[in-house]
Amino acid sequence: MIKRIFEKLNNKIKTLNVIDIGLVKWSVLFATIIIVKLFPQILKIDYRILIILMVVCSARPFCKIWFKK
Repeated sequence: MIKRIFEKLNNKIKTLNVIDIGLVKWSVLFATIIIVKLFPQILKIDYRILIILMVVCSARPFCKIWFKK
């Protein structure tokens, strides 16, 4: 079931180009700014936790781009 959902999403993503993906990134940035404005206590999270989250979230895409053939 979940595998079918991911396959369907992957097929839809293949229609996107670099500009579309860039626009998605910008929309996520602006949505994040809105969330932080609504919940300013999020800014009190320790920066080390944010760095760990950043590394964990970026590890798979980084490896897929640079190390997989």
